[in-house]
Amino acid sequence: MLCACSGEQFKFEDAPQSPESLATRDFSASGLSSRTGDWEPKLDDVQVDEAESTLKEALSLNYEEARALLGRLEYQRGNLDAALQVFQGIDIKGLTPRMTGAIVERTRQGKPRSKGDVIPSSVMSMHSVSLLLEAILLKAKSLEELGHFRDAAKECNIILEVVEAAFPSGMREGIAKDCKLLEVFHKVLELLPNLWKKAGFLSEAITTYRRVLVKPWNLDPLRIANVQKDLAATLLYGGVETSLPAHLQVWGSATPNGNMEEAILLLLMLMQKVAYGELKWDADIMDHLTFAFTVTGQFELLAGFVEQALPGIYERANRWYLLALCYAAAGRNKVALNLLKKVSGQSEAKHKPHIPASLFGAKLSSQDPKHALYGITFARNVIDLADQPNEHFKGQAHRFLGVCYGNAARVSISDSERALFHKESLASLNSATLNMKEDPELVFNLSLENAVQRNLDVAFDNAMMYSNMVNNDSGRGWRLLALILSADHRFKDAETILEFALDEAGSLDQLELLRVRAVLQIAQEQPKQAIETYRILLSLIQAQREPQSDLENEAKRKIEMAAWQDLATIYTKVGLWRDAEICVNKAKSVELYSPKSWHTSGLLFEAQSLYKEALVSFSIALSIEPDYVPSIVSTAIVLIRLGNQSSLPIARSFLMNALRLEPMNHDAWRNLGLIAKMEGSSEQAVEYFQAACELEMSAPVEAFK
Repeated sequence: MLCACSGEQFKFEDAPQSPESLATRDFSASGLSSRTGDWEPKLDDVQVDEAESTLKEALSLNYEEARALLGRLEYQRGNLDAALQVFQGIDIKGLTPRMTGAIVERTRQGKPRSKGDVIPSSVMSMHSVSLLLEAILLKAKSLEELGHFRDAAKECNIILEVVEAAFPSGMREGIAKDCKLLEVFHKVLELLPNLWKKAGFLSEAITTYRRVLVKPWNLDPLRIANVQKDLAATLLYGGVETSLPAHLQVWGSATPNGNMEEAILLLLMLMQKVAYGELKWDADIMDHLTFAFTVTGQFELLAGFVEQALPGIYERANRWYLLALCYAAAGRNKVALNLLKKVSGQSEAKHKPHIPASLFGAKLSSQDPKHALYGITFARNVIDLADQPNEHFKGQAHRFLGVCYGNAARVSISDSERALFHKESLASLNSATLNMKEDPELVFNLSLENAVQRNLDVAFDNAMMYSNMVNNDSGRGWRLLALILSADHRFKDAETILEFALDEAGSLDQLELLRVRAVLQIAQEQPKQAIETYRILLSLIQAQREPQSDLENEAKRKIEMAAWQDLATIYTKVGLWRDAEICVNKAKSVELYSPKSWHTSGLLFEAQSLYKEALVSFSIALSIEPDYVPSIVSTAIVLIRLGNQSSLPIARSFLMNALRLEPMNHDAWRNLGLIAKMEGSSEQAVEYFQAACELEMSAPVEAFK
């Protein structure tokens, strides 16, 4: 049934064509300012009564309607204080039940009324109801402009309660869209939550948004979408946790649990509308969804929505870059690198270079030596193509270039190429310092690369500088410092550093530092102390079994596995075969396909002179990781111990392969010397032994990384 809106359809923008009232004239004459915030009335009762009398006579209005219209006139003139004074004379509390009853009676849906079924004259007309509700809204807007947001919200809430009482289940579709009541009410639905937010009452704002969405109020789809988006943004960024009330928890176990889940559900609904063409693409929705999925770690889901975006929304290169960010955050670096290679590929050669994508490709490549050459290409592209606005990227590009050169040197099979890469690595890192002297990551990279190249003094200075930059709050910095000291055979100083670091480090770094301390104790031939340190380490890991992030859980698993492997090595050296076997099995239970676990198992067999079984274990380790240098060297050692002259050439080839992969491996050089001695090449054996001795003197207790 259409709304029985009678009389003139007033608009906020258009003043009615009526004679200027006495009150209006007197307001102007008295010099009342609408912007001063002065709440003291400057009108006497005689002036207001005369104005009301004039309006009643001109428009045949009652007392409340006359004040409503007069207040609207003052609001349109910008006299906010005067408008408020007039609006405050309306008895809203007393009129609320009458307005609710009038709305119910005038919009009743059912059989047509008979001739005798006449609406009582005491029931207000819809025109009167609309005029009074408009007056309340204008009063709220006046309060808002004067900075009284909470009072304004309370006024708007009156309108919401009146309409909700009249339509407890929401508005029917039969209500005319051009009805003044509907227009006022829809403006209130948009204004009220914003007023609560301005007043700092975010919980009330969220409650109001929910009240708007849970019932049908004949809002158009765009307005509903805006309310959903605003509610999602408030839930995400408001910092106030508000659970759904009991009457809204209608989905059982699928009910959103907390602000984040509710916001994501709203945003997914909006994205579905965009996908179906019900809404135009809105970058704000995607930004909110990106934030929500990032906080919750749902990066692959986010990538799916980036892929669903229609062509033209994102430039092709930028889409690949965003997808690469998502997949890299999800731990799928290989997929991310493949996408970044497309950005730098031939298909994009005619387009403007995408510098951030190339820089990100260099960063990802620097994390894996296998992709070092790709990283060099990415970093070179940034350095060569960066224009003046992107000049600041060059420092980072030089840093990643230096790291990639260092990684390339570690996997290079050519001595000359390896020497060149080492030289370029330090040159690039030093170039980066020209623009990034205060970057702790750069200082760490410089320390690490100098340590790998056995420039221990420079490495030590940079490691100390890095620790000072991060305020002693970096486990990897302390670890590197301890390893540098161990390479200089300053074991006591290294232990002192670790003792200090253990008090400052976080839980995960503390586990890694404890393991380094145990390795230092093994190097000093202190097996009992090392076993006790490992016992403490494993106890801490056991005590921290509560669910954590995937990255932290994976890191703890690796530390636990390394601890069992090291314990197995200790027990093997002291001849406790059974204990060593238990530790090896523990390590394999953590990760069966670990080359070091099988290598440790081979060392146990070798110590028991079970050479065939040892070779099988070393072979399994090499089948898992063909370039695993410790197993390559150990295989050669077993072949030497077999004492068969025909096996010496095979052992030599294994050792040469190990040196190709790791030129500073002193064990490989020492065993090459043994082979040369067994073959009668004394001079060559001396050279090999000398090289082994020099390298061992500068070898850390564990590889630099």
